[in-house]
Amino acid sequence: MCNQSVGLIQRAIEYAGITTVSLSLLREITEKIQPPRALFVPFQLGYPLGKPDNVELQTRIIRTAFALLPRSDTPILETFVM
Repeated sequence: MCNQSVGLIQRAIEYAGITTVSLSLLREITEKIQPPRALFVPFQLGYPLGKPDNVELQTRIIRTAFALLPRSDTPILETFVM
């Protein structure tokens, strides 16, 4: 799903009272859409979320994204540090 659609869906879900967070690969689009909570993961050619079976990196990405859930100072756009 594209970043723009995800951001718009996030807003609708948040309006219904459900907290959301998304992962973004296109910072420019996410900055324009301003979803409530997003984690920008710098793109790596061919492997946007790390190489397959890199459990350590993938777990760090998910934990970093989940850490945004309790925050209410929205919109939030954090950058994941590789």
